[in-house]
Amino acid sequence: MRRTERYKVHHKANSLWQMYSTVSFFKIVKNFIVIQIARYTPFLRMKNWMYRHFLRMKVGDRTSFALMAMPDSMFPEKIKVGNNSIIGYNTTILAHEYLITEYRLGEVHIGNEVMIGANSTILPGVHIGDGAIISAATLVHKDVPAGAFAGGNPMRIIYTKEEMESRKLPDND
Repeated sequence: MRRTERYKVHHKANSLWQMYSTVSFFKIVKNFIVIQIARYTPFLRMKNWMYRHFLRMKVGDRTSFALMAMPDSMFPEKIKVGNNSIIGYNTTILAHEYLITEYRLGEVHIGNEVMIGANSTILPGVHIGDGAIISAATLVHKDVPAGAFAGGNPMRIIYTKEEMESRKLPDND
């Protein structure tokens, strides 16, 4: 279940036409510039520092945003990523949805040691539990339990945490 707040628009134009009444034009410009620089920055510490200080995202220690990862440009402060997680190449993390008659905002929580495959899209209001794995090109439209392996479009849980544990190879020590 996604956790989003819904806001109706009462004009004839769709909600995206009214975006500057929901978020400052200058905030979007600043965020866009920071995100575009960070998308191409090969230095993970610098990238995380930019996200924390300029976008007010909550980014855990040793988290890695791959090349071209795209956090929300309008409400990046609604994104929280735990420690030691990997956000794959060209992944988009959205905290907003502008629809025809309404717009929605929701916080995105990505746990510790989560791995998100390349070209995935995470929708607003989604929580991804600790240790979860999201396969490449997945549309994450609902919560993912801790330790689960999920993938597809639409996304489905492929293996639960317990099933993942049973699939691990035994240590040969």
